Amino acid sequence: MLRYMNLVLLILFPISWFAPLMRAGILPLFGLSEISVVSGLIELFQSDILLALVVFLFALVAPIAKTIGLALIHFNRMSARAKPVFEILGKLAMADVFLIALYIVIVKGVGLAHVETAWGLYLFTGCILTSFAISHLTRPE
Repeated sequence: MLRYMNLVLLILFPISWFAPLMRAGILPLFGLSEISVVSGLIELFQSDILLALVVFLFALVAPIAKTIGLALIHFNRMSARAKPVFEILGKLAMADVFLIALYIVIVKGVGLAHVETAWGLYLFTGCILTSFAISHLTRPE
């Protein structure tokens, strides 16, 4: 069952990257712009390439590499001894969720803009937490 739940994450992660994480704007009266992982990365690449590369690693590479690695373990294509490497990748992916939440708290606290969380943040967080659970429940063979 774990192997199939893990394979579902290969579909849900890319959806979560394009789903709106938050809506932000100066005032809610003027309409809010939706921000996704991908749209945020595009903006970051234009202003701060180093930070964009870090977010790219945390948000896209780490979770999908972990999911693929666990799938290889589940289908006996890789030794279960590699599992600790994929657990580290999962921790990097959770760091991205933390950074997004921190950004929302800071912007709301300053009061210069209006920020609302969107369904994509919950989807992305759910994917990361599900990946953690699958990793934890995967036993070495």
